[in-house]
Amino acid sequence: MTMVSVKACVAAAGVFVAAVAASPAADPVRLTVHEWGTFTSIAGENGRAVPWRPLSGPPELPGFVRRVQAKGSLTATVRMETPVLYFYAPQETVVDVSVRFRQGLVTEYFPRASTSPVAFQPGIGIPAGVEHSISWSNVRVQPRATPSFPAEAAKNHYYAARHTDAAPLAVGPDRERFLFYRGVGTFELPLTAVIRPDNTVAARNAGADVIPAIVLFENRGGRVGWRVQRNLKENVHFAPPEPGGSIAALRMELERILVEQGLYDREAKAMVDTWSDSWFEDGTRLFYVVPPQLVDAILPLDIKPAPESVARVFVGRLELVTAASLADLENALRRNDGARLARFGRFLQPIADRFLATPLSPADRARFERLLLNVGVVAASRH
Repeated sequence: MTMVSVKACVAAAGVFVAAVAASPAADPVRLTVHEWGTFTSIAGENGRAVPWRPLSGPPELPGFVRRVQAKGSLTATVRMETPVLYFYAPQETVVDVSVRFRQGLVTEYFPRASTSPVAFQPGIGIPAGVEHSISWSNVRVQPRATPSFPAEAAKNHYYAARHTDAAPLAVGPDRERFLFYRGVGTFELPLTAVIRPDNTVAARNAGADVIPAIVLFENRGGRVGWRVQRNLKENVHFAPPEPGGSIAALRMELERILVEQGLYDREAKAMVDTWSDSWFEDGTRLFYVVPPQLVDAILPLDIKPAPESVARVFVGRLELVTAASLADLENALRRNDGARLARFGRFLQPIADRFLATPLSPADRARFERLLLNVGVVAASRH
């Protein structure tokens, strides 16, 4: 071998070694990211999501979760609930993560993060054109670390999201299984739904992308039923669900749908476990898989270095106000049944608005408005 060829080989080897040494931190093959979250809304008479106060009521999260500021009086059309980002890597790595929330506001998060400034006036909706952002810097993905996460004595559905195989994370002194954030927004949802006079539910794909799956669910005093529609391109009419189903069977169906969309088995179970106390309560609602194109448009996600793969699976929950719901509210008001009113939870305000818009005698209307005001619900005429 000539001296020139030896030098060429040495130079080439040096380039190769340098490239290998520089690759692990930026190699996308080394990192997989999965995310799930929910968009919760309530349908008006025209089928579209109506403004409500999704942050009213007592805090639902552990005390260590950080809050941007108190916004209980903020009106919005969508409650973005518990998006969590899981990270999987064969070895420890460090990433920077940011999420932009178009036409929305991040309200809670953990671990510690930076949020962009945003102007807010209590008692009004999200201003048009708002884009709020949250970012986590130097997130240490630690697949071999022993899990050690903060917890409080009281039970909380927040903890169910930890029951996965994702790597523990460290951000400064904070430790968690995932990156968590939550918020409220006012943006167009891909699904509208109205209840027809024959009690069928007419659902319409209001967007450009196929909705992968929709589930109509009803629970009336423990009598449960549901119907499933796949790959909705335009419209579907659901007949009322037949009672006689079981929550256990529905959980399996929902978990199957979530896995089909890209979640791991334990992630799907963690998501359903997180919301089982809310998703399956009394009432009628639609669950649907939000098209991933819409998730990316509303919540642009940036991770550096870029992962090999990202799966983002969001479930929309569209609450439906049925004749049974309105009759139930009227009975509770006529009996001054505070416990029954409390069962409407955060949806009490918009359901009360619908009820007060029905024909009522002046005396009944005044009495019902007083009762509702006593439990913190302001009549629409006073908004």
